[in-house]
Amino acid sequence: MTFKHKRISERDQLELFRALPGDLAPRDAQDLMAYPFFSLAKSKRVRPIDYRTRTVAIRVEAVPDHGMATIWDADVLIWAASQIVEARDAGLKTSRLMAATPYEILTFVGRGTGARDYDRLKAAFDRLQSTTVLTSIRQPAERRRHRFSWINEWKETSDSHGRPLGLELIIPDWFYAGVLDDALVLTIDRAYFDLTGGLERWLYRIVRKHGGRQADGWSFDFSHLHAKSGSLSPLKHFSYDMREIVRRQALPGYRLCIERGFCGAERLEFVAIPRVPFIQRPVGPSGDKL
Repeated sequence: MTFKHKRISERDQLELFRALPGDLAPRDAQDLMAYPFFSLAKSKRVRPIDYRTRTVAIRVEAVPDHGMATIWDADVLIWAASQIVEARDAGLKTSRLMAATPYEILTFVGRGTGARDYDRLKAAFDRLQSTTVLTSIRQPAERRRHRFSWINEWKETSDSHGRPLGLELIIPDWFYAGVLDDALVLTIDRAYFDLTGGLERWLYRIVRKHGGRQADGWSFDFSHLHAKSGSLSPLKHFSYDMREIVRRQALPGYRLCIERGFCGAERLEFVAIPRVPFIQRPVGPSGDKL
C-alpha cells in the first residue's frame, strides 16, 4: 500500500498578518542600516557585495535577470519592520506572512500610485526575492553562516471573480527575528523617503545608526565609509559625492562636516540637530494668541 504525503508549504504553516491601517512611524532594522546589503545604484548591479571584518562576514549575490536588490527596494523592508513593531507594541500577533495592497505600501514609502509605480513595486519584489545574502551576523558560532533572500516568496491575490485584492509576501526569519528584538530597530525620519540619491540614503542610515541622538555625534574616515557602503564607485569618486552631500547638508535631522586628519585624510563628522520643543502660546480672552 502506498501513502501519498501532502507537501506542507511554508505558507501553510504561517498565520496571515494583515497590514495595519494608519500613518505608522517608519522603523528600520539596525543590521540593515550598519552594513552593505543593497546596491546603491539605479542601474542593474550583478557584481556581488563581499564585505568582511574581523567579526562580520557578508556576501550579497544577484541574478542577471533581475539584478541586486537596491536601497530603494529596501523601503519594502522598512514598511514590513514598521508594521511588525507597531503590531507587537499594540499586543497583536505578528507573522512572517504579510498581506497588504500595493497602495498601502506605496503611500507609506512616499511613492506615487499609478500603474508604473505598481509595476516598479513588483519589480522590487522580484529583486528582493532573487537577491541572496550569506552572513555571520547574529549567528551563534563564529564560523556559522545564514543564507536567505529578502523575500522568501510573494504573490498577487484576487477574489473569486478575479479582481485584484493585493499582495502577500513571506519575509525571512533572519530579518523577522531582528525586527522583533526591540534593541535592533530604530525609528527613522519620514523625510528619508524623499532622499533621491542611493549614496545619501545609505549615508542617512549609517548616520542614524551610529550618531543617533548623541550630543557629541560620531565620525568616520572616508575610506572606512567607502568600505561599509559596498559601492562600486572608486574612492576618489565616492569622496567627491560625499563632499557634495555635506555641501548640500542633505540628511534630515543631522549636521555634517568634513575634517582633515593625518596626511590630509578626510573624515566625516556628524551630529544630531537639536529638536526645538513646540511651545503653545497662551490664548487671550478673545481667543487670539498672545
